[in-house]
Amino acid sequence: MKILMVSSEAVPFAKTGGLADAVSSLSIALAKQGHEVRVVIPRYYSIDRGKLKPLPGAMGVPVGGGEEWSAVYTTSLPGSPKKNDVPIYLIDHEIFFGRDGIYGIPSEPDFLDNPKRFAFFCRAVFQLCRKIDWYPDILHAHDWPSALVPVYLKHQERHKNNAERSGEFSKTASVLTVHNLGYQGIYSKENFWYLGLGWDVFYNAGFDDWNMMNLLKAGLYSADKINTVSPNYAEETKNQTNGFRLDGVLRYRSADYTGILNGIDTDVWNPAKDPLIPQKFSAKDISGKAKVKEALQREFNLPPEAGTPVIGMVTRLTGQKGVGELFGPGYGSIWSICRDMNVQLVLIGTGESWCENEIMNLSSRLSNFKARIGYSEEISHLIEAGSDFFLMPSRYEPCGLNQMYSLTYGTPPIVRNTGGLRDTVENFNQETGTGTGFMFDDLTPQAIYDTCGWAVWAYYNKRDQIEAMRLRGMKQDFSWENSANKYTELYNASLGT
Repeated sequence: MKILMVSSEAVPFAKTGGLADAVSSLSIALAKQGHEVRVVIPRYYSIDRGKLKPLPGAMGVPVGGGEEWSAVYTTSLPGSPKKNDVPIYLIDHEIFFGRDGIYGIPSEPDFLDNPKRFAFFCRAVFQLCRKIDWYPDILHAHDWPSALVPVYLKHQERHKNNAERSGEFSKTASVLTVHNLGYQGIYSKENFWYLGLGWDVFYNAGFDDWNMMNLLKAGLYSADKINTVSPNYAEETKNQTNGFRLDGVLRYRSADYTGILNGIDTDVWNPAKDPLIPQKFSAKDISGKAKVKEALQREFNLPPEAGTPVIGMVTRLTGQKGVGELFGPGYGSIWSICRDMNVQLVLIGTGESWCENEIMNLSSRLSNFKARIGYSEEISHLIEAGSDFFLMPSRYEPCGLNQMYSLTYGTPPIVRNTGGLRDTVENFNQETGTGTGFMFDDLTPQAIYDTCGWAVWAYYNKRDQIEAMRLRGMKQDFSWENSANKYTELYNASLGT
Protein backbone atom coordinates (compact mmCIF):
# COMPACT_ATOMS: atom_id res chain seq x y z
CA MET A 1 0.00 0.00 0.00
CA LYS A 2 0.92 3.64 -0.44
CA ILE A 3 0.75 5.27 3.00
CA LEU A 4 1.23 8.93 3.90
CA MET A 5 1.88 9.62 7.58
CA VAL A 6 0.70 13.09 8.60
CA SER A 7 2.06 14.32 11.91
CA SER A 8 3.13 17.43 13.78
CA GLU A 9 6.19 15.53 15.07
CA ALA A 10 8.65 12.87 13.92
CA VAL A 11 12.07 11.98 15.30
CA PRO A 12 14.75 13.13 14.86
CA PHE A 13 13.29 16.35 13.39
CA ALA A 14 10.73 17.49 15.98
CA LYS A 15 9.72 15.92 19.27
CA THR A 16 7.83 16.79 22.44
CA GLY A 17 6.82 13.25 23.42
CA GLY A 18 6.09 9.70 22.35
CA LEU A 19 4.13 10.76 19.26
CA ALA A 20 7.35 11.59 17.43
CA ASP A 21 8.90 8.21 18.24
CA ALA A 22 5.78 6.29 17.25
CA VAL A 23 5.34 7.98 13.86
CA SER A 24 8.93 7.41 12.74
CA SER A 25 9.21 3.88 14.12
CA LEU A 26 5.89 2.77 12.63
CA SER A 27 6.80 4.27 9.26
CA ILE A 28 10.09 2.36 9.18
CA ALA A 29 8.44 -0.89 10.34
CA LEU A 30 5.82 -0.63 7.57
CA ALA A 31 8.52 0.11 4.98
CA LYS A 32 10.40 -3.00 6.08
CA GLN A 33 7.25 -4.98 5.30
CA GLY A 34 7.23 -3.64 1.75
CA HIS A 35 4.74 -0.78 1.95
CA GLU A 36 5.49 2.52 0.20
CA VAL A 37 5.53 4.93 3.13
CA ARG A 38 6.07 8.69 3.16
CA VAL A 39 5.88 11.17 6.06
CA VAL A 40 4.94 14.85 6.14
CA ILE A 41 5.51 17.31 9.03
CA PRO A 42 5.90 21.10 9.32
CA ARG A 43 9.37 22.58 8.90
CA TYR A 44 9.85 24.23 12.28
CA TYR A 45 12.46 26.89 13.01
CA SER A 46 14.66 24.36 14.80
CA ILE A 47 14.99 22.17 11.68
CA ASP A 48 17.99 23.25 9.61
CA ARG A 49 16.96 23.88 6.00
CA GLY A 50 20.58 23.56 4.97
CA LYS A 51 20.39 19.81 5.57
CA LEU A 52 17.26 19.39 3.45
CA LYS A 53 16.60 19.26 -0.30
CA PRO A 54 14.11 21.85 -1.59
CA LEU A 55 11.45 20.80 -4.06
CA PRO A 56 11.39 23.18 -7.04
CA GLY A 57 8.73 25.88 -7.09
CA ALA A 58 6.41 27.30 -4.43
CA MET A 59 3.21 25.52 -3.44
CA GLY A 60 -0.14 27.27 -3.13
CA VAL A 61 -2.42 26.20 -0.28
CA PRO A 62 -6.09 27.33 -0.36
CA VAL A 63 -7.14 28.56 3.09
CA GLY A 64 -9.20 31.40 4.51
CA GLY A 65 -10.89 32.29 1.25
CA GLY A 66 -7.53 32.90 -0.40
CA GLU A 67 -4.19 31.21 -0.79
CA GLU A 68 -1.03 30.88 1.26
CA TRP A 69 2.27 30.01 -0.32
CA SER A 70 4.85 27.64 1.07
CA ALA A 71 8.04 25.85 0.20
CA VAL A 72 8.56 22.12 0.55
CA TYR A 73 11.76 20.40 1.63
CA THR A 74 12.56 16.72 1.69
CA THR A 75 15.07 14.19 2.97
CA SER A 76 15.10 10.55 4.05
CA LEU A 77 13.85 9.37 7.40
CA PRO A 78 16.90 8.08 9.32
CA GLY A 79 16.75 4.34 9.84
CA SER A 80 14.81 3.69 6.64
CA PRO A 81 15.47 0.31 5.02
CA LYS A 82 18.08 0.64 2.26
CA LYS A 83 15.89 -1.03 -0.35
CA ASN A 84 12.73 0.91 0.53
CA ASP A 85 13.54 4.45 1.55
CA VAL A 86 11.02 6.50 3.56
CA PRO A 87 10.97 10.10 2.28
CA ILE A 88 9.91 12.83 4.71
CA TYR A 89 8.48 16.10 3.43
CA LEU A 90 8.61 19.30 5.46
CA ILE A 91 6.08 22.06 4.80
CA ASP A 92 7.83 25.42 5.12
CA HIS A 93 5.87 28.56 6.06
CA GLU A 94 7.89 31.17 7.92
CA ILE A 95 4.99 32.98 9.60
CA PHE A 96 3.37 29.79 10.94
CA PHE A 97 6.38 27.61 11.71
CA GLY A 98 9.43 29.87 11.77
CA ARG A 99 9.37 30.28 15.54
CA ASP A 100 10.56 28.50 18.67
CA GLY A 101 8.29 25.76 19.92
CA ILE A 102 6.00 23.29 18.20
CA TYR A 103 2.71 24.08 19.93
CA GLY A 104 3.83 26.92 22.19
CA ILE A 105 6.59 28.34 24.36
CA PRO A 106 6.79 28.74 28.16
CA SER A 107 5.28 32.22 28.07
CA GLU A 108 2.56 31.10 25.59
CA PRO A 109 2.06 27.33 26.05
CA ASP A 110 -0.61 27.17 23.33
CA PHE A 111 -0.04 29.54 20.40
CA LEU A 112 -3.19 31.56 19.70
CA ASP A 113 -2.90 30.89 15.98
CA ASN A 114 -2.55 27.10 16.35
CA PRO A 115 -5.89 26.43 14.62
CA LYS A 116 -4.68 28.38 11.59
CA ARG A 117 -1.18 26.88 11.68
CA PHE A 118 -2.41 23.31 11.61
CA ALA A 119 -5.36 23.95 9.30
CA PHE A 120 -2.81 25.29 6.81
CA PHE A 121 -0.62 22.25 7.39
CA CYS A 122 -3.47 19.75 6.89
CA ARG A 123 -4.64 21.54 3.75
CA ALA A 124 -1.07 21.55 2.46
CA VAL A 125 -0.95 17.74 2.67
CA PHE A 126 -3.31 17.43 -0.29
CA GLN A 127 -1.46 20.06 -2.29
CA LEU A 128 1.80 18.20 -1.62
CA CYS A 129 0.35 15.01 -3.11
CA ARG A 130 -0.58 16.96 -6.24
CA LYS A 131 2.82 18.61 -6.39
CA ILE A 132 4.70 15.29 -6.32
CA ASP A 133 1.95 13.47 -8.30
CA TRP A 134 1.64 10.76 -5.65
CA TYR A 135 -1.72 9.78 -4.23
CA PRO A 136 -1.81 7.47 -1.20
CA ASP A 137 -4.14 4.59 -0.50
CA ILE A 138 -4.03 5.59 3.18
CA LEU A 139 -3.83 9.01 4.78
CA HIS A 140 -2.77 8.25 8.35
CA ALA A 141 -3.25 11.28 10.62
CA HIS A 142 -1.95 11.50 14.17
CA ASP A 143 -3.59 13.45 17.03
CA TRP A 144 -5.42 16.76 16.89
CA PRO A 145 -2.87 18.78 14.83
CA SER A 146 -3.49 16.40 11.89
CA ALA A 147 -7.16 15.63 12.60
CA LEU A 148 -8.38 17.96 9.83
CA VAL A 149 -6.88 15.62 7.21
CA PRO A 150 -9.76 13.09 7.40
CA VAL A 151 -12.21 16.03 7.53
CA TYR A 152 -10.85 17.55 4.32
CA LEU A 153 -10.74 14.12 2.69
CA LYS A 154 -14.34 13.26 3.50
CA HIS A 155 -16.00 16.63 3.02
CA GLN A 156 -13.93 18.17 0.24
CA GLU A 157 -11.24 16.15 -1.51
CA ARG A 158 -12.60 12.63 -1.97
CA HIS A 159 -15.44 13.60 -4.30
CA LYS A 160 -13.83 16.55 -6.03
CA ASN A 161 -14.29 16.06 -9.75
CA ASN A 162 -13.91 18.79 -12.34
CA ALA A 163 -11.87 19.55 -15.41
CA GLU A 164 -8.74 20.30 -13.41
CA ARG A 165 -9.01 17.72 -10.64
CA SER A 166 -10.52 14.35 -11.42
CA GLY A 167 -10.99 13.03 -7.91
CA GLU A 168 -7.39 12.03 -7.24
CA PHE A 169 -8.33 11.01 -3.67
CA SER A 170 -11.51 9.13 -4.58
CA LYS A 171 -9.98 5.80 -3.53
CA THR A 172 -8.01 7.12 -0.53
CA ALA A 173 -9.05 6.07 2.98
CA SER A 174 -8.21 7.82 6.24
CA VAL A 175 -7.03 6.52 9.59
CA LEU A 176 -6.78 8.74 12.67
CA THR A 177 -4.64 7.63 15.62
CA VAL A 178 -5.26 9.20 19.02
CA HIS A 179 -2.06 9.17 21.06
CA ASN A 180 -3.56 11.10 24.00
CA LEU A 181 -7.26 11.99 24.21
CA GLY A 182 -6.48 14.69 26.76
CA TYR A 183 -5.30 17.00 23.96
CA GLN A 184 -8.04 17.84 21.46
CA GLY A 185 -7.32 21.17 19.77
CA ILE A 186 -10.25 23.17 21.16
CA TYR A 187 -10.36 26.79 19.95
CA SER A 188 -12.80 29.60 19.32
CA LYS A 189 -15.05 28.86 16.36
CA GLU A 190 -14.18 32.33 15.07
CA ASN A 191 -11.18 30.54 13.53
CA PHE A 192 -13.40 28.23 11.47
CA TRP A 193 -13.59 30.53 8.45
CA TYR A 194 -9.88 29.98 7.87
CA LEU A 195 -10.42 26.25 7.28
CA GLY A 196 -12.20 27.02 4.00
CA LEU A 197 -15.15 24.76 4.83
CA GLY A 198 -18.84 25.65 4.87
CA TRP A 199 -20.79 26.09 8.08
CA ASP A 200 -22.82 23.03 7.16
CA VAL A 201 -19.58 21.05 7.60
CA PHE A 202 -19.01 22.69 11.00
CA TYR A 203 -22.12 20.95 12.31
CA ASN A 204 -22.19 17.83 10.10
CA ALA A 205 -18.55 16.97 10.82
CA GLY A 206 -18.91 17.44 14.56
CA PHE A 207 -16.71 20.51 15.12
CA ASP A 208 -19.21 22.06 17.52
CA ASP A 209 -18.14 21.70 21.17
CA TRP A 210 -19.92 23.94 23.69
CA ASN A 211 -19.83 26.82 21.22
CA MET A 212 -16.15 26.16 20.52
CA MET A 213 -14.36 24.36 17.68
CA ASN A 214 -12.93 20.90 18.49
CA LEU A 215 -10.51 19.68 15.81
CA LEU A 216 -10.01 16.16 17.20
CA LYS A 217 -13.75 15.61 17.58
CA ALA A 218 -14.31 16.46 13.90
CA GLY A 219 -11.51 14.09 12.94
CA LEU A 220 -13.06 11.27 14.98
CA TYR A 221 -16.37 11.73 13.19
CA SER A 222 -14.76 11.97 9.73
CA ALA A 223 -12.02 9.29 9.66
CA ASP A 224 -12.80 5.95 8.05
CA LYS A 225 -11.09 4.11 10.91
CA ILE A 226 -9.80 5.38 14.24
CA ASN A 227 -7.53 3.82 16.81
CA THR A 228 -5.58 4.58 19.92
CA VAL A 229 -2.28 3.22 21.17
CA SER A 230 -3.29 0.31 23.41
CA PRO A 231 -6.30 -2.03 23.58
CA ASN A 232 -7.11 -1.22 27.20
CA TYR A 233 -6.95 2.55 26.65
CA ALA A 234 -9.39 2.12 23.75
CA GLU A 235 -11.89 0.61 26.20
CA GLU A 236 -11.17 3.16 28.94
CA THR A 237 -11.80 6.12 26.63
CA LYS A 238 -15.32 4.91 25.93
CA ASN A 239 -16.32 5.67 29.52
CA GLN A 240 -16.93 9.04 31.12
CA THR A 241 -13.98 8.86 33.52
CA ASN A 242 -11.32 8.65 30.80
CA GLY A 243 -13.20 9.91 27.75
CA PHE A 244 -12.46 13.64 28.20
CA ARG A 245 -16.01 14.42 27.00
CA LEU A 246 -15.49 12.47 23.76
CA ASP A 247 -16.56 9.09 25.17
CA GLY A 248 -19.94 9.45 23.46
CA VAL A 249 -18.27 9.97 20.08
CA LEU A 250 -16.04 6.95 20.63
CA ARG A 251 -18.99 4.77 21.63
CA TYR A 252 -20.80 5.97 18.51
CA ARG A 253 -17.76 5.03 16.38
CA SER A 254 -16.99 1.85 18.36
CA ALA A 255 -17.36 -0.41 15.31
CA ASP A 256 -14.51 1.54 13.67
CA TYR A 257 -12.44 2.11 16.82
CA THR A 258 -9.66 -0.17 18.02
CA GLY A 259 -6.51 -0.20 20.15
CA ILE A 260 -3.10 -1.11 18.76
CA LEU A 261 -0.20 -1.19 21.19
CA ASN A 262 2.82 0.92 20.27
CA GLY A 263 6.12 -0.85 19.88
CA ILE A 264 9.60 0.32 20.83
CA ASP A 265 12.69 0.79 18.71
CA THR A 266 14.69 -2.31 19.61
CA ASP A 267 17.72 -0.97 17.77
CA VAL A 268 17.87 1.97 20.20
CA TRP A 269 16.48 0.33 23.35
CA ASN A 270 18.44 -2.91 23.57
CA PRO A 271 20.77 -3.68 26.50
CA ALA A 272 22.81 -6.07 24.34
CA LYS A 273 23.99 -3.27 22.03
CA ASP A 274 23.20 0.01 23.80
CA PRO A 275 26.16 2.40 23.34
CA LEU A 276 24.85 4.72 26.09
CA ILE A 277 25.37 2.29 28.99
CA PRO A 278 28.79 1.36 30.40
CA GLN A 279 28.27 -2.41 30.27
CA LYS A 280 26.11 -4.38 27.84
CA PHE A 281 24.03 -7.34 28.99
CA SER A 282 21.23 -9.62 27.83
CA ALA A 283 18.81 -12.27 29.06
CA LYS A 284 21.51 -14.86 28.30
CA ASP A 285 24.04 -13.06 30.52
CA ILE A 286 22.57 -10.42 32.84
CA SER A 287 25.69 -10.03 34.97
CA GLY A 288 26.57 -6.69 33.33
CA LYS A 289 23.47 -5.06 34.83
CA ALA A 290 25.23 -4.90 38.22
CA LYS A 291 28.00 -2.74 36.73
CA VAL A 292 25.44 -0.43 35.16
CA LYS A 293 23.71 -0.12 38.54
CA GLU A 294 26.99 0.90 40.17
CA ALA A 295 27.59 3.50 37.43
CA LEU A 296 24.06 4.85 37.98
CA GLN A 297 24.61 5.18 41.73
CA ARG A 298 27.91 7.00 41.22
CA GLU A 299 26.34 9.28 38.58
CA PHE A 300 23.77 10.45 41.15
CA ASN A 301 26.24 10.59 44.06
CA LEU A 302 24.65 7.68 45.88
CA PRO A 303 26.62 5.05 47.81
CA PRO A 304 27.41 2.24 45.31
CA GLU A 305 25.76 -0.41 47.44
CA ALA A 306 25.06 -3.52 45.34
CA GLY A 307 22.57 -4.89 47.88
CA THR A 308 20.38 -1.78 48.09
CA PRO A 309 17.54 -1.65 45.54
CA VAL A 310 17.36 1.39 43.24
CA ILE A 311 14.00 2.71 42.04
CA GLY A 312 14.31 4.86 38.92
CA MET A 313 12.03 7.39 37.22
CA VAL A 314 12.18 9.11 33.82
CA THR A 315 9.08 11.26 33.53
CA ARG A 316 7.31 14.42 32.53
CA LEU A 317 6.39 16.22 35.75
CA THR A 318 2.67 16.66 35.04
CA GLY A 319 -0.51 15.63 36.79
CA GLN A 320 -1.10 12.84 34.27
CA LYS A 321 2.04 11.11 35.54
CA GLY A 322 0.88 10.96 39.18
CA VAL A 323 3.44 13.48 40.45
CA GLY A 324 0.95 15.11 42.83
CA GLU A 325 0.45 11.88 44.75
CA LEU A 326 4.18 11.25 44.76
CA PHE A 327 5.66 14.71 45.37
CA GLY A 328 2.79 16.89 46.62
CA PRO A 329 4.03 18.95 49.62
CA GLY A 330 2.61 17.54 52.84
CA TYR A 331 0.82 14.57 51.30
CA GLY A 332 3.02 12.98 48.62
CA SER A 333 4.47 9.57 49.44
CA ILE A 334 8.11 10.06 48.35
CA TRP A 335 9.23 11.31 51.78
CA SER A 336 7.75 8.28 53.57
CA ILE A 337 9.20 5.85 51.02
CA CYS A 338 12.70 7.24 51.44
CA ARG A 339 12.36 7.51 55.24
CA ASP A 340 10.90 4.05 55.90
CA MET A 341 12.56 1.83 53.30
CA ASN A 342 16.14 0.75 52.73
CA VAL A 343 16.08 1.94 49.13
CA GLN A 344 17.57 4.54 46.76
CA LEU A 345 15.56 6.64 44.30
CA VAL A 346 16.81 8.46 41.19
CA LEU A 347 14.83 10.68 38.84
CA ILE A 348 15.24 12.77 35.73
CA GLY A 349 12.37 14.88 34.44
CA THR A 350 11.00 18.28 33.62
CA GLY A 351 7.59 19.88 33.79
CA GLU A 352 5.46 21.92 36.18
CA SER A 353 7.53 24.43 38.13
CA TRP A 354 6.02 23.60 41.55
CA CYS A 355 7.02 19.97 41.07
CA GLU A 356 10.52 20.79 39.86
CA ASN A 357 11.04 22.99 42.92
CA GLU A 358 9.67 20.38 45.33
CA ILE A 359 11.81 17.64 43.82
CA MET A 360 14.99 19.67 44.19
CA ASN A 361 13.99 20.53 47.76
CA LEU A 362 13.45 16.83 48.58
CA SER A 363 16.67 15.86 46.84
CA SER A 364 18.61 18.23 49.11
CA ARG A 365 16.94 16.89 52.27
CA LEU A 366 16.86 13.15 51.56
CA SER A 367 20.17 11.32 51.35
CA ASN A 368 18.69 8.43 49.35
CA PHE A 369 16.75 10.49 46.75
CA LYS A 370 18.64 12.24 43.95
CA ALA A 371 17.15 14.05 40.97
CA ARG A 372 18.03 15.97 37.82
CA ILE A 373 15.72 18.54 36.26
CA GLY A 374 15.85 18.40 32.47
CA TYR A 375 16.30 15.62 29.97
CA SER A 376 19.28 13.55 28.91
CA GLU A 377 19.07 10.57 26.58
CA GLU A 378 22.20 9.08 28.13
CA ILE A 379 20.95 9.42 31.71
CA SER A 380 17.56 8.02 30.68
CA HIS A 381 19.21 4.88 29.30
CA LEU A 382 21.36 4.63 32.43
CA ILE A 383 18.29 4.79 34.71
CA GLU A 384 16.35 2.23 32.67
CA ALA A 385 19.30 -0.17 32.59
CA GLY A 386 20.77 0.34 36.06
CA SER A 387 17.68 0.51 38.26
CA ASP A 388 16.19 -2.48 40.04
CA PHE A 389 12.65 -1.14 39.64
CA PHE A 390 11.05 1.61 37.52
CA LEU A 391 8.25 3.70 39.06
CA MET A 392 5.44 4.92 36.77
CA PRO A 393 2.33 5.90 38.81
CA SER A 394 0.32 7.37 35.92
CA ARG A 395 -3.16 8.79 36.39
CA TYR A 396 -3.87 7.56 32.86
CA GLU A 397 -1.47 6.18 30.24
CA PRO A 398 -2.60 5.71 26.62
CA CYS A 399 0.29 3.36 25.92
CA GLY A 400 3.47 4.22 27.78
CA LEU A 401 6.93 3.41 26.49
CA ASN A 402 9.08 3.56 29.62
CA GLN A 403 7.54 0.43 31.13
CA MET A 404 8.45 -1.44 27.93
CA TYR A 405 11.98 -0.03 28.01
CA SER A 406 12.23 -1.14 31.64
CA LEU A 407 11.07 -4.68 30.94
CA THR A 408 13.53 -4.92 28.05
CA TYR A 409 16.37 -3.91 30.41
CA GLY A 410 15.40 -6.34 33.18
CA THR A 411 13.96 -3.60 35.40
CA PRO A 412 10.52 -4.65 36.73
CA PRO A 413 8.09 -1.69 36.59
CA ILE A 414 5.92 -0.44 39.46
CA VAL A 415 2.82 0.91 37.71
CA ARG A 416 -0.81 1.82 38.08
CA ASN A 417 -3.30 -0.60 36.58
CA THR A 418 -4.41 1.60 33.68
CA GLY A 419 -4.23 1.99 29.90
CA GLY A 420 -1.23 0.53 28.14
CA LEU A 421 0.40 -0.27 31.46
CA ARG A 422 -2.23 -2.96 32.01
CA ASP A 423 -1.60 -4.32 28.50
CA THR A 424 2.15 -4.67 28.98
CA VAL A 425 2.77 -5.51 32.67
CA GLU A 426 1.67 -8.68 34.45
CA ASN A 427 1.24 -8.24 38.20
CA PHE A 428 3.62 -10.15 40.49
CA ASN A 429 2.23 -13.17 42.31
CA GLN A 430 4.41 -13.87 45.32
CA GLU A 431 2.89 -17.32 45.80
CA THR A 432 3.77 -18.60 42.32
CA GLY A 433 6.54 -16.14 41.43
CA THR A 434 4.84 -15.24 38.14
CA GLY A 435 4.50 -11.74 36.73
CA THR A 436 6.70 -9.03 35.27
CA GLY A 437 6.01 -6.06 37.58
CA PHE A 438 4.05 -4.60 40.49
CA MET A 439 0.64 -2.96 40.03
CA PHE A 440 -1.86 -0.93 42.06
CA ASP A 441 -5.38 0.24 41.25
CA ASP A 442 -6.20 3.53 42.99
CA LEU A 443 -3.88 6.47 42.50
CA THR A 444 -3.25 7.54 46.09
CA PRO A 445 -0.06 8.31 48.04
CA GLN A 446 -0.77 5.26 50.20
CA ALA A 447 -1.12 2.96 47.18
CA ILE A 448 2.20 4.15 45.74
CA TYR A 449 3.86 3.71 49.15
CA ASP A 450 2.42 0.22 49.65
CA THR A 451 3.36 -1.01 46.18
CA CYS A 452 6.90 0.34 46.39
CA GLY A 453 7.12 -1.36 49.79
CA TRP A 454 5.89 -4.61 48.24
CA ALA A 455 8.58 -4.45 45.54
CA VAL A 456 11.32 -3.65 48.07
CA TRP A 457 10.12 -6.49 50.33
CA ALA A 458 10.28 -8.91 47.39
CA TYR A 459 13.78 -7.68 46.55
CA TYR A 460 15.03 -8.61 50.01
CA ASN A 461 12.89 -11.71 50.61
CA LYS A 462 12.06 -13.22 47.21
CA ARG A 463 15.27 -12.50 45.34
CA ASP A 464 15.11 -15.63 43.19
CA GLN A 465 11.64 -14.61 42.04
CA ILE A 466 12.84 -11.08 41.25
CA GLU A 467 15.67 -12.48 39.12
CA ALA A 468 13.22 -14.74 37.29
CA MET A 469 10.95 -11.73 36.79
CA ARG A 470 13.81 -9.76 35.23
CA LEU A 471 14.49 -12.48 32.66
CA ARG A 472 10.79 -12.95 31.92
CA GLY A 473 10.45 -9.26 31.08
CA MET A 474 13.57 -9.21 28.92
CA LYS A 475 12.28 -12.06 26.75
CA GLN A 476 9.07 -10.26 25.75
CA ASP A 477 8.73 -8.95 22.21
CA PHE A 478 7.84 -5.24 22.07
CA SER A 479 9.16 -4.67 18.55
CA TRP A 480 7.21 -2.59 16.04
CA GLU A 481 6.77 -5.59 13.71
CA ASN A 482 3.74 -6.84 15.66
CA SER A 483 2.17 -3.38 15.70
CA ALA A 484 2.85 -2.85 11.99
CA ASN A 485 0.99 -6.08 11.18
CA LYS A 486 -2.05 -4.84 13.09
CA TYR A 487 -1.92 -1.44 11.34
CA THR A 488 -1.83 -3.22 7.99
CA GLU A 489 -5.02 -5.03 9.00
CA LEU A 490 -6.56 -1.68 9.99
CA TYR A 491 -5.58 -0.13 6.64
CA ASN A 492 -7.16 -3.04 4.76
CA ALA A 493 -10.33 -2.64 6.80
CA SER A 494 -10.48 1.09 6.03
CA LEU A 495 -10.21 0.29 2.31
CA GLY A 496 -12.85 -2.41 2.61
CA THR A 497 -10.43 -5.13 1.51
